[in-house]
Amino acid sequence: MKKALIIVDIQNDFLPGGALAVNEGDQIIPLVNSIQNQFDLIVATQDWHPANHGSFAANHQEKSPGEVIDLYGLTQVLWPVHCVQNSPGAEFASDLDMKQVAKIFPKGTDPDIDSYSGFFDNGRKKKTGLGDFLQSEGVTHVYVVGLATDYCVKYTALDAASLGFQTTVIKDACRGVNLQPNDTEDALSEMLAKGIKIMTL
Repeated sequence: MKKALIIVDIQNDFLPGGALAVNEGDQIIPLVNSIQNQFDLIVATQDWHPANHGSFAANHQEKSPGEVIDLYGLTQVLWPVHCVQNSPGAEFASDLDMKQVAKIFPKGTDPDIDSYSGFFDNGRKKKTGLGDFLQSEGVTHVYVVGLATDYCVKYTALDAASLGFQTTVIKDACRGVNLQPNDTEDALSEMLAKGIKIMTL
């Protein structure tokens, strides 16, 4: 059994004060730092959008964040401009311990399609390379932490499970966006239904 920790999108724009702030997003960082030495391998995903990304409400006339559109055949929630490549908002949180991170996997780099999961874009057309990397390292079990429970954590965990990894989400080392009040709870229920373990520290 080889265990990997996947740190999802703990970036400045998702922290309080950021462009797409997740409530209490900063509170998970000490927890994530404290558990890293329990894993054989640590990887991180990084939202890394071009400025013209189709998920940004600002790139659509008369649209606001939170509205839902059809983007090239896929349902797309529109977001504030966030995690633009090489911007301060796209950088990892300064107090997140990155010393043991073996590899960073950027996602959301194609302006025409969003990428919540650390493994695939939302249409599952292109891979980030994360799945192949974990398999090449002999990883059998993955543990997912980060932001946000109801989007990038959920889809990363669902894809990990679909690829055959024993998948666990560490609930208290994640926080949700909650566009709707129950989104985080619904996401946890959906993951449980797919055989993903939910644990707390």
